[in-house]
Amino acid sequence: MNEAVLVEKIGYRFKDAALLETALNHKSYVNENGMSKSYSNERLEFLGDAILEGLISEELYKRLPSVEEGVLTRLRAYIVCEKSLFRVAGAFSLGDFLNLGKGEEQCGGRNRPSVVSDALEALIGAVHLDGGAEAARRFVMSAFAEVIGEAAAGSASSDYKSDLQERLQADGQVDIRYLVDRQEGPDHDKLFHISVFRNGERIGRGSGRSKKQAEQAAAKDALARAAR
Repeated sequence: MNEAVLVEKIGYRFKDAALLETALNHKSYVNENGMSKSYSNERLEFLGDAILEGLISEELYKRLPSVEEGVLTRLRAYIVCEKSLFRVAGAFSLGDFLNLGKGEEQCGGRNRPSVVSDALEALIGAVHLDGGAEAARRFVMSAFAEVIGEAAAGSASSDYKSDLQERLQADGQVDIRYLVDRQEGPDHDKLFHISVFRNGERIGRGSGRSKKQAEQAAAKDALARAAR
């Protein structure tokens, strides 16, 4: 698809068109065409990932002056997670513009969240190199405006168990278990104490008036510990 169309969609015109092309080159395309690995978008993705996290951190810090560090960390994770990146990239149909190898194309790479979200991070890196830090900031703030607004307004997911599962399984399957440590109080006013384990290792503890509340508290504790 014509890259000029993408330029119009993202609202940034590259001075160095090669940077945009590299940002759109999936490694499968580079490999199939015998190109140097430096022509894939992986290095730009590395850069864009760091830039995105920094910009979102600064924005949340400024926008939410009374919010504690642990909550800011969770909100940032919501904004920069693969699901949100895929959603943002979908707004300008980024997957349609990617250069993919035949195998990746046939496997539905254009609609694969990991492929498309990585390309968005590469695009952020390319904008930064081409136009500088301010150009990257404007692009990110525009593209992520809705997601940032949701997080700042408290609309981000409060399902800590789902957030923890997504984080722990980002690099593959892990065994996650919630076990009751003890119960206190009469039947009509129970207090449950629960621990969450990853592959047999305790990573968080929580308490609540129901098992569900205690599990959410344990997951929240695990997320906070991981962010330290």
